[in-house]
Amino acid sequence: MFWESFKITSSAVAQIFLLAALGYFLIKKNILGPEGLNALSRLVIEVTLPLMIFCQLIKDFSFTLYSNWWIFPLISIAITIAGLIVGALFTGFIRGHQHKLQFLSLVTFQNSGYLPLALVAALLPSDKIDPMFIYIFLFLLGFNLVMWSLGVHILSFTRAKKFELGSLFSPPVIATLVSLIFIFFGLNKFIPDTALKPLRMVGDCTLPLAMLVVGGNLASIHLGHIDKKAMSLMILAKLIILPVLGLWLVIKFKLPQLLGLLILMQLAVPSATSLSLIITHYKKEDLLISQGIFLSHIVSLVTLPLFLSLYFMLIMIK
Repeated sequence: MFWESFKITSSAVAQIFLLAALGYFLIKKNILGPEGLNALSRLVIEVTLPLMIFCQLIKDFSFTLYSNWWIFPLISIAITIAGLIVGALFTGFIRGHQHKLQFLSLVTFQNSGYLPLALVAALLPSDKIDPMFIYIFLFLLGFNLVMWSLGVHILSFTRAKKFELGSLFSPPVIATLVSLIFIFFGLNKFIPDTALKPLRMVGDCTLPLAMLVVGGNLASIHLGHIDKKAMSLMILAKLIILPVLGLWLVIKFKLPQLLGLLILMQLAVPSATSLSLIITHYKKEDLLISQGIFLSHIVSLVTLPLFLSLYFMLIMIK
C-alpha cells in the first residue's frame, strides 16, 4: 500500500518539478534572461494568479457553503508560529545573529502557493480540486499577512524599519478580497459567463507558468560556500520535524481529509522563494537564504512524496 502510494505521489511531484527544471534550463541556457524571468514572474503574480483566484472563488465559493472560511487564515498564522518555534529551537546551534535570522526565516516561511496548488492539481480527483484550491486561496490571506510583515521584519535586521501596509496587499490578496466582496453583496450573479470564460482561460495558465518561474528563480541563485551544518539543521527542522508534527496533528485530532492534507502540505513544502526577493529588496547580505531555498527544493523531491504517501496511506482520500 505504501509503495503504491509513494510511486503515485513521486510521479506527481516529479511532473511538477520537471516544469521547474524547464524553467531552470531556460535560464541556464540564456533562452530566458533575467528581464524575461522578471516579466514572467510579474505576469503570474499580477495577472494570471489573481484571475485564477477570482474566477475560482466567483464560481465555487459561498459563505453558506464555506461558513468556516475564516479558519484558514488563522491556520496559516498557526503554522507560521509552529515554524518559528521549531526554528528557534535550532538557532542556538547557528553562529552569527544574521545567520540565525536567515535560518529562522527558511524554517518558518514555506512555498505556500505555487507548489501546493500544483500538487493538488496533480494528486487529487477532479471533484476535490476546486474545494482545495479555495482552501489554499483563503490560507494565503493569512500567510501573506505574516510573510510581508513578520518575514520582512526578521530579514531586514532592523527595529527601526517602517512597516509598509501596502506590502500586505499583493494582487493575489486583492483578488481574494474583491472576490469575497462580490460574493457577499451578490455581485457575482451579474458577471456573465462570456466574461468569466476568457478570464478563466488566462487564469488556467498559472500553474505551468508559476513552476517555470520557480525553476528560473532557482537557476538565478548563486551558490557560494555551503554552510553544511546550518543546511543540515534547516532540512531536519523544515522538511522532517514540521511534516512529522503535521502528520501527528492530523491523525491525533482526526481532522477532515482535505483540511488535514492542506495542513500537511503547508508543513512539508520547501522554503519560500520570495525570501530571496526580500533580502534583495532590502539590500542585505545573502548568508543562508539562497542555499536554503535551493537545497530545500531539491531535498523535498524525496521528503514530499514520503509524507504525502504516508498521509494517503493512513487517511485514504477516495
